[in-house]
Amino acid sequence: MNVWQDSLLNLGAKMFGESEETIRIESNFTFVKTLVSALKEPNSFYFAFEKLKMVSILDAPDKSFRIISWNIPLQDGSYLYYGTIQHKSGTIKLTPLLDKTFEINSPEEDIVSNKSWYGAQYYDIRPLAKNQYILLGWKGHHTDYMKKVIDILNIAPDGHVSFGAKVFSDNPQVARKIFSFTREAAMYLKYNAKETRVEFDHIVPADPSLKENFKYHGPDLTHDAYRLKNGKLVFEEDILIENSSLEDDGRYIDPKKNNKKLKSGL
Repeated sequence: MNVWQDSLLNLGAKMFGESEETIRIESNFTFVKTLVSALKEPNSFYFAFEKLKMVSILDAPDKSFRIISWNIPLQDGSYLYYGTIQHKSGTIKLTPLLDKTFEINSPEEDIVSNKSWYGAQYYDIRPLAKNQYILLGWKGHHTDYMKKVIDILNIAPDGHVSFGAKVFSDNPQVARKIFSFTREAAMYLKYNAKETRVEFDHIVPADPSLKENFKYHGPDLTHDAYRLKNGKLVFEEDILIENSSLEDDGRYIDPKKNNKKLKSGL
């Protein structure tokens, strides 16, 4: 597994270190194939891939699976997302995540399969209900603005995977919560274990007339939350938070800065 990891590390360096976009994309394709081969090794589920800082690897709270996700930033300011779910089982079982962001008709309302994934790079996973998990993700999206997402991962007893669930108390039609905000700002979105809730910045337009122009959306210094309660996310407005440290939340790729080496948005 260490040999596989070294190979992936070299490919990852090209994915985020090469200035030529075609080389980075080709390296990513090879990275995907190499990762799949590595995950097919016996007992690979227990190998942490600690050197692969360019990907996010999150273990399920019950250790029944882990979700691996990453992104490739493009020169036009958009991103490609890749991922897989590795299930803990007696046989090799992988569920590929295929990013179809721009083919999803209603991103906030649609419940989608792994083959029509609303791509993101996840940085936290929490249990919600039986076979349901909350995912917090970062989603570089556009040259002028980015996104963060609260998504719901559903894994049925037969292993079927889907994303999204109508569990948000403030809007019964919403299957995932998507926040869009300027690339000039950083957004706080974090799970508070003490309060058992997801806390986040309240995002607003700089002016009501700019409601549809996410380039001018950002935090207004107030915070809201979703409290986990009986398998639902119950909205709480204007909360107080103890620590709003942004840590890694503000890092992203700016394709306009040519002297900046490309790296993972997370």
